[in-house]
Amino acid sequence: SLELDGDKDKKGGKVYYIDTNALHVAREGVEVLSPLKNGMIEDWECFQAILDHTYGKHVKSEPGLHPVLMSEAPWNTRAKREKLTELMFEHYNIPAFFLCKTAVLTAFANGRSTGLVLDSGATHTTAIPVHDGYILQQGIVKSPLAGDFISMQCRELFQELNIDIVPPYMIAAKEPVREGAPPSWKKKEKLPQVSKSWHNFTCNEVIQDFQASVLQVSDSPYDEQVAAQMPTVHYEMPNGYNTDYGAERLRIPEGLFDPSNVKGLSGNTMLGVGHVVTTSIGMCDIDIRPGLYGSVIVTGGNTLLQGFTDRLNRELAQKTPPVRNPRDRDGGVGRG
Repeated sequence: SLELDGDKDKKGGKVYYIDTNALHVAREGVEVLSPLKNGMIEDWECFQAILDHTYGKHVKSEPGLHPVLMSEAPWNTRAKREKLTELMFEHYNIPAFFLCKTAVLTAFANGRSTGLVLDSGATHTTAIPVHDGYILQQGIVKSPLAGDFISMQCRELFQELNIDIVPPYMIAAKEPVREGAPPSWKKKEKLPQVSKSWHNFTCNEVIQDFQASVLQVSDSPYDEQVAAQMPTVHYEMPNGYNTDYGAERLRIPEGLFDPSNVKGLSGNTMLGVGHVVTTSIGMCDIDIRPGLYGSVIVTGGNTLLQGFTDRLNRELAQKTPPVRNPRDRDGGVGRG
C-alpha cells in the first residue's frame, strides 16, 4: 500500500509515502492508492515508486546485481508483460527476469505441480487449475464473492446495531464502559484534514480486525437454530464499545458458500466457493480431474476465516465421487 500526496514538489512530480509505517500517519491531502487493478498494473508511476523504495530501503543492493522473479495474474495481458519486462531491463538494468503465474507459484509452494488453486482475496474468488506447472486457461472461474463482500455485510451489521466505526487515529482517550453501553471517548484535537480514501482505509482496517477475530464459517449449511446455540464472541471496538456477537458471526461468512442466504442477492447467478471449484474442474479434461480434486490448495487473505477450509472440504466431499486412484489417497484441501 502507498499514499500519494496531492501537492506537487518543486519538480512538478508527486510525493509518495510508501510502506506500513508511513501509511498509518495521518497527513493532510494524502490519498491512498494501489498501482494494481484486478491483479494487473494500471499506474506505472506508482509501481515504479514502490520498486525504487523496495530496492533502496529493503533490498539495499544495486538492481543490476540480482536476477528478478515476479508473479503475475493468470489473465495478465501481453502488452503489460512486455512493458514490465522493458521497465526491469531498461530502467533497472537487471541481469535476468522471469514472470510466473501466481497460481503456479502457490502450487509449487505447496509441493505440487498439479492442483486446483482457490485464491480468495479482497475483490474476487478465483479457481485456477494448474497441471504439470502450467495454468489451464479454459478452466479459470471467477466469483465476486470475496473479502470486500464480507466487509460490506459487516458494515451493514454495524448500521443495524447503530455501531459507529471510529478508527484509532481519531481517538485521544476512552473510558471503560459496560457491555452494550454507549462508548465514552475523547476525539483528538487538531486532527489534519485527511482525505476520504485514507479515512476509509483506516475504517476498513477496523472491519478486517473484526472479521479475523469474530467471524466463523459454519461446518454445515447455515441453520438459525444451530447458530443460536453456538458460543458468542466478545469484541471491543477501538472507541471502547463492546458487546457479544452470536448467530451473525456465522451468518455473514455463509454468503461465501451459499449466496442465496444473503439479503438482496436472491435470484443471483453468483457462484459460492464450492461451486467455483467444481465448475472449474468440470471445465478441464476428464483425465486430470481426479488429480485436481485430490489437490485443492487455498490461498488469499479471505481463506483465513476460521473454518473456511473445513467447510470447503466437507462440501467437496459431498459433491464429488470418492477418488479411486491410490496416488490421490491424501487428497483434500491444503493451504498455499
